[in-house]
Amino acid sequence: MTAETVLHNARIVLADEIVEGSLVLRDGFIAGIEAGASSGSSRTGEDMGGDYIIPGLVELHTDHLEGHYAPRPKVRWNPIAAVLAHDAQVATAGITTVLDALRVGMDEDADLTSADIRKLADAIEDSVKQDRLRADHFIHLRCEVSAPDCLRAFANFDGDERVKLASLMDHAPGQRQFVNLETYAYYYQRKLKLTDRDFKVFCEKRMAESARNSAPNRAVIAAACQERGIVLASHDDATSGHVDEAIEQGVRVAEFPTTEEAARASKEAGMGVLMGAPNVMRGASHSGNVSARTLASDGLLDILSSDYIPFSLIQSAFFLGDVVEGISLPQAVAMVSKNPADAVGLTDRGVIEQGRRADLVRVRVDDHVPVVRTVWRQGRRVA
Repeated sequence: MTAETVLHNARIVLADEIVEGSLVLRDGFIAGIEAGASSGSSRTGEDMGGDYIIPGLVELHTDHLEGHYAPRPKVRWNPIAAVLAHDAQVATAGITTVLDALRVGMDEDADLTSADIRKLADAIEDSVKQDRLRADHFIHLRCEVSAPDCLRAFANFDGDERVKLASLMDHAPGQRQFVNLETYAYYYQRKLKLTDRDFKVFCEKRMAESARNSAPNRAVIAAACQERGIVLASHDDATSGHVDEAIEQGVRVAEFPTTEEAARASKEAGMGVLMGAPNVMRGASHSGNVSARTLASDGLLDILSSDYIPFSLIQSAFFLGDVVEGISLPQAVAMVSKNPADAVGLTDRGVIEQGRRADLVRVRVDDHVPVVRTVWRQGRRVA
């Protein structure tokens, strides 16, 4: 039998406008969009009470899963239970497609190992096969190219078809995210409880590893991703020189550029510029870098990521549509749905349009905060 659902009396956020009317869902896809009152329709359906219906959100960069697996130092949770907890949190935040960002390349402050990361990836794969999950899960490899074990860890994902995105990142001090050493000290000296002398030695070691490993590891991973059809992202680009390197390596997504110069150069090169939704909500980067609101105002922002707060994704979309001149709600919603989906080749979702997947979110806004009321993935209610 054909499975059909009709959602009446909704404010439907399309690619370029908001339509009041009804949505028809059939066999997991959007079968029709009907503008206007539905009182004359012969179909019965669910009354949305004037709430918004937006496309299911698409998240490209969240490392939130690792926190569920290792909630405290030296504590390891059951990996399947960790995946389920993470999945429930992203789905109830309106995220119907998520690229779980898993770390490749460890340094001495890491509490996890490459074996832990592979366990999480296996738990994701098993949970997909067993139909345990609310959201659609893929993998994003966060490749710390300065780390000595980066390529060995990357090899753990040879042939893994769930990998859709790999980002090239280098968190060594004195560059990119941590040009300001005071910010780096706030992160690492306090975290590792180092004296000033020990912190200096720590920084020198990190910078030496970066000088030795970063360039060759970038080249190897970029070539492997080109061969396997994995989308490449750069991370924390700060200068036009960084962007030139990204262009040469075939990067398609510029994650968290730290300066307007790098964001503009990335945009002009045809990359999708991705920034953090928490940055939007706070009005500033937590590392003291360029504000996502500034980039949005200047037309340099394409994609938002929840990064470390899943709910910030839907929150930032409604916020940007309200406070940044020149950005409509449909444009802001595209930054958390269509644009990220297109960036990684998931062109069957991300927009409300006939023939697309019925990945949808019902939202009411109370006191400027979006309230997620219902989430559907492929026409099936999951939250």
